[in-house]
Amino acid sequence: MSTVVAQSLHVFGLRSHVSNNVVFFDEQIIIFPSGNHCVKYNVDQKWQKFIPGSDKSQGMLALSISPNRRYLAISETVQEKPVITIYELSAVPCRKRKVLNNFDFPVQKFICMAFSPDSKYLLTQTSPPESNLVYWLWEKQKVMAIVRTDTQNNAVYQVSFNPQDNTQICVTGNGMFKLLRFAEGTLKQTNFQRGEPQNYLAHTWVSDDKIIVGTDTGRLFLFESGDQRWETSITVREPTSETKNLGVIQESESLIEFPTITSPAPSYEQVVMAHSHHQLSLPQVSAIAAYSKGFACSAGPGRVLLFEKMEEKEFYRESREIRIPVDPQSNDPSQSDKQDVLCMCFSPSEETLIASTSKNQLYSITMSLTEISKGETAHFEYLMYPLHSASITGLATCIRKPLIATCSVDRSVRIWNYESNTLELFKEYQEEAYTISLHPSGHYIVVGFADKLRLMNLLIDDIRSFKEYSVRGCKECCFSNGGHLFAAVNGNVIHIFSTTSLENVSNLKGHTGKIRSVAWNTDDSKLISCGTDGAVYEWNLSTGKRETECVLKSCSYNCVTISPDGKIIFAVGSDQTLKEIADSSVLREMSAFDVTYTAIVISHSGRMVFVGTSVGTIRAMKYPLPLQKEFNEYQAHCGPITKMSLTFDDQFLLSVAEDGCLFTWKVFDKDGRGIKREREVGFAEEVLVTKTDMEEKVQVMLELKTRVEELKMENEYQLRLKDMNYSEKVKELTDRFLQEMESLKTKNQVLRTEKEKQDALHRERMDDLLEKQSRELQDLECCNNQKLLLEYEKYQELQLKSQRMQEEYEKQLRDNEETKSQALEELTEFYEAKLQEKTTLLEEAQEDVRHQLREFEETKKQIEEDEDREIQDIKTKYEKKLRDEKESNLRLKGETGIMRKKFSSLQKEIEERTNDIEILKGEQVKLQGVIKSLEKDILGLKREIQERDETIQDKEKRIYDLKKKNQELEKFKFVLDYKIKELKKQIEPRENEIKVMKEQIQEMETELEHFHKQNTQLELNITELWQKLRATDQEMHRERQKERDLEALVKRFKTDLHNCVAYLQEPRQLKEKVRALFEKYVQRADMVEITGLNSDLQQEYTRQREHLERSLATLKKKVVKESELHRADYVRIMQENVSLIKEINELRRELKFTRSQVYDLEAALKLTKKIQPQDVPETESGKDLPGMPPTVRLNEQEETGRIIEMQRLEIQRLRDQIQEQEQLPGFHPFAGMRLPSLLGAEADLKLQTK
Repeated sequence: MSTVVAQSLHVFGLRSHVSNNVVFFDEQIIIFPSGNHCVKYNVDQKWQKFIPGSDKSQGMLALSISPNRRYLAISETVQEKPVITIYELSAVPCRKRKVLNNFDFPVQKFICMAFSPDSKYLLTQTSPPESNLVYWLWEKQKVMAIVRTDTQNNAVYQVSFNPQDNTQICVTGNGMFKLLRFAEGTLKQTNFQRGEPQNYLAHTWVSDDKIIVGTDTGRLFLFESGDQRWETSITVREPTSETKNLGVIQESESLIEFPTITSPAPSYEQVVMAHSHHQLSLPQVSAIAAYSKGFACSAGPGRVLLFEKMEEKEFYRESREIRIPVDPQSNDPSQSDKQDVLCMCFSPSEETLIASTSKNQLYSITMSLTEISKGETAHFEYLMYPLHSASITGLATCIRKPLIATCSVDRSVRIWNYESNTLELFKEYQEEAYTISLHPSGHYIVVGFADKLRLMNLLIDDIRSFKEYSVRGCKECCFSNGGHLFAAVNGNVIHIFSTTSLENVSNLKGHTGKIRSVAWNTDDSKLISCGTDGAVYEWNLSTGKRETECVLKSCSYNCVTISPDGKIIFAVGSDQTLKEIADSSVLREMSAFDVTYTAIVISHSGRMVFVGTSVGTIRAMKYPLPLQKEFNEYQAHCGPITKMSLTFDDQFLLSVAEDGCLFTWKVFDKDGRGIKREREVGFAEEVLVTKTDMEEKVQVMLELKTRVEELKMENEYQLRLKDMNYSEKVKELTDRFLQEMESLKTKNQVLRTEKEKQDALHRERMDDLLEKQSRELQDLECCNNQKLLLEYEKYQELQLKSQRMQEEYEKQLRDNEETKSQALEELTEFYEAKLQEKTTLLEEAQEDVRHQLREFEETKKQIEEDEDREIQDIKTKYEKKLRDEKESNLRLKGETGIMRKKFSSLQKEIEERTNDIEILKGEQVKLQGVIKSLEKDILGLKREIQERDETIQDKEKRIYDLKKKNQELEKFKFVLDYKIKELKKQIEPRENEIKVMKEQIQEMETELEHFHKQNTQLELNITELWQKLRATDQEMHRERQKERDLEALVKRFKTDLHNCVAYLQEPRQLKEKVRALFEKYVQRADMVEITGLNSDLQQEYTRQREHLERSLATLKKKVVKESELHRADYVRIMQENVSLIKEINELRRELKFTRSQVYDLEAALKLTKKIQPQDVPETESGKDLPGMPPTVRLNEQEETGRIIEMQRLEIQRLRDQIQEQEQLPGFHPFAGMRLPSLLGAEADLKLQTK
């Protein structure tokens, strides 16, 4: 194995679509899935520990933690097979306790799980179409019971145990709410659904027999022992002024008792819903979590409601609302809180509530805060930091700072710190971000968006763009190692930009496919690129040309990197190999063993190579690369790895993937060779701040300071004023209290005197009442004595009556006893007789039993004797067999010795064969590429064959239809022949007229063509004449202008000459003046220009003439070529027509032959008589043929009507043609000519019959 080791250090990400994806291990530690790991995260100390997924795992599907917090069950898919792994969390590190992977029932995957209250049993639910619920005794890997929960392929969302009972189970899904009980090795349903089935998304147990269930329509149900006891609906309004009033109504309404299902009266909430149904939307209750006071449930996007139990009744009322906060960094803050809550859980002490959302975010809230903020909406906080919610497409690091830059399809750019494991900066944009690169200084980034390429500053609290380039859909960009240049890919072109001048330095063109990866060498003199066209190019940036190239069209490259010394290029692609390229040739190819490499990175020391695969694993290997499978493979992501990078000091490996997670790995070498590169200077602490921001902050600080001073002054002044006011108030109060005390004293004295008076009155009243009472007592005693005497007399009478009654009952008892004794005697006699009969029968049965026992003993003795004999025989047989076996064993021992020698020789042969197999595998990979290309060709040929088969079938169908039509036409022929002859007599004169008309039309057309040619020729002549006229006009204007100029010049010369005449007497001055005149009006340059102009005109004329001659020659060639092409087309069409005519003639011959066969058959079957010779008229033959079928004559009226209709259509067509001819210029119809009434019908009729 490889000595290069990578240890997972930290992860930034969450997998939201894993069932039950957040659980508490204890008060500080939570467990959640990220990539292909489960992460134990300490909320207080911020450390992470990892539980890696199984080898060759394709991703986690569900989590479940046991109630005692000791075990964690993880459902995975490993090589298309489901696996459940149970980890012991108390062990350090966590170890596998049990693996459930052998199943006796059909299963594709386990979608949800739950542990029993005592953690001994595990409940698992499989996906549709099986939908099996399996009850496991997981320690022994034993299936206790299995039942199919659904037969209609509906989704099951959650299963759970009763928190106090191992045998009671709840299952919820689409149209499914089932309570099951485990008894006698089976799971039996104990409830029956009433009413319409709902889509039950989530449930939770709130007591031993009560369950809260939520639906996708925002309804909550309370079930007790399977019967519905309570129901409410959660509604959400848009945030308007009306919603505030609704919130007040709902708060007051939640205190009202909800009627049960049996109650006919609707609840107040139902009334509100009925009145305002159009304003309310129905949120999904996708998660419910119970706690001691009640339960929490999701209530639509970004909203959680807390329900508390009412003290007087067994129902719940809404107590608090918690919302996901709006993110100010989002491109649409109003929509940033619209996230579906998928899972919630309370900490063991119920102090913290954690929620996971559909956008891969984790939120938390302390429950004490919700109690403090009563009446107000509470808000969640990020548990860690905002995470990526979609595939990460870009990754970059820098030298001067411990920063990681990532961009994602979720339109966000994030800057992470891998030292403190925090999020430094985060911003969302309108467009998707495809690639990112971080400047070595850590102050700038380049981001390729869908619309533009942006160069941005990393400020202290913002990411701000300062330069934009119109490079659309840039999928790859990279700063040079020195930071003075950066490369950006646009399709199949690489643009090189300068970071100082911000200008495009050069463009590198050469790739024919999309470029997937670029890499700079150490000194930034060269750039390496690879693409989907199978090309790896090395570019020299000083010349902008390719230095080396390696093209392999069968491979689409994914990533490329270069060794630190710049000699070897490493490339990975779709052909499942890692290639070492040097000097335009592949030095070595290392197999990827049935996976595709998607990313590669080499350390700055050149000793370690890391590759990312399409299944999300990372492979660490040492350099030089091993030939065999010598590398360490680590489970990392649950999707293809998109980018990988190493920090400048080779301490940390970074990887991102399509699952939206960023992993940091600690890298070290077991050999002890120094990987760590000592840093001369520590990480930079400087940050960028814009001048305006600084000025604004300084201004704000000054304003705040002045405001603080003002507030101090105001507070001091207010305190003085308050002291003055309080001292005055204290004086007033003391005076008031003294006055009140005096008044109270006087009042007390008055009340005492009144009390004494009242005491005297009370005594007098008491004396009077005592006297009255004594009198009333005496009267009552007298009355009561009289009543007692009367009652005593009544008592004596009743006593006498009771004695009489007693005597009568005693007599009746005696009579009953006598009758009873008689009946008893009779019954005893009857039953004694029966007893005697039964005893006789019993004795007989006993004798039979004794007889049977004797027989049994005799048979038993005989059987024992037979068995003893058989045993002795068998003993002798097996003793012989034993001797034979011992002899054979001795022989086999000798043979085994020989076989061992053969085995050792065969092992050597096997090793040789394995080497041959590896060589052959390489050849196989190459041949597979060839096979794929050939398969594509075969598919193309198969398509062509299918198309041709279809055309053949269509032609066969046409032939069959034509044969059918021929048969039908034969039936009509007999009728039509007679009609044709009659019509011929009428058509012949009209045909002659049509011929005359056609001849006239042809003559007219020839004349028209002649006129058209003359017109075109005349138009050409006119255009030429117009051009000549314009040219002559221009020349005339020029000549006139020249004439005017010359006249002016002559006038000027005359005046100058006239001035010279004055100097006739002075010869010297005359000579000077004449010389001046010569210099003024006669110049040699003019003469030269005139001759030069004439030669230039002649050259231009000859050049134009040559150009026109050349263009005419090219046009003639084109005309000749086009005529040849048209001639070839005409020949081809003629050949097709000839072949079609041949086919038609053959079909006619076949038709005649079949017709003659039909007639012969009819004559043989005596259905019709033979047809008379041809010179006999058809009318007579029709009369003389009694065997003709009568159906031919039945359609005579229909046929005549059809023929008349056809003739009408032909007449209309001819009239339209004549009108068109009349409208043409130069056409004059002949006077007195009549239109034909029935012309051209015969030709059309013949064509139809044929």
